Amino acid sequence: MPSNSGSSGEATTERITSRDDPSNPVARATNAVSDAARTAVTQAAQMKDRASDLARTVVDTIDGSRSMTADGLETAASSLRGRADRLPGGDKVTEFAQTAADRLKTTADYVRTHDVKRMMKEMKTLVKDNPGPSLVVAAVFGFLVGRALTRD
Repeated sequence: MPSNSGSSGEATTERITSRDDPSNPVARATNAVSDAARTAVTQAAQMKDRASDLARTVVDTIDGSRSMTADGLETAASSLRGRADRLPGGDKVTEFAQTAADRLKTTADYVRTHDVKRMMKEMKTLVKDNPGPSLVVAAVFGFLVGRALTRD
C-alpha cells in the first residue's frame, strides 16, 4: 500500500500557496476585504482631520468675535441703566432693570476675559453640577429658537 503522507503534505502546501495566488477566489476576497479596510481607515482619518480643522475654525471665529460681543453686551447694559429710571412700573421695575444691566456688564466682562475652551469647560461643569435646571434652560432656549425660526 502506498503511503498517503506525501500527498497530504503536498495538498497542504498547495492550499497555502493557492491562497497567495490571485486567481484563487479566496485570495481575491481576502485582498478585497483588506483593501476595503485600508480605504475605510484612510477615509476615517481624513474625516477626523476635517472635523478637527472645522472645530478649530469655529473656535477661532468665536474667539475673534468675543470682543465685539462683549462690546454689544456692555452697550446694552449701559443703555438699560440709562433708561431704568424712566421705565414705568415704579421702584421695583427700576431695580430689576439695574440688576439686569449689572448682569449684562458682568457677562460682557466674562466674555472678554474667557476664551471658548475655558467657557465650554465651565459650562460642562455647570451642567454636571446642575442637571435639572440645565435641562429646563435647554428646553426654554430650544423653544425660543424654534419659535424664532418658524415665525412668518
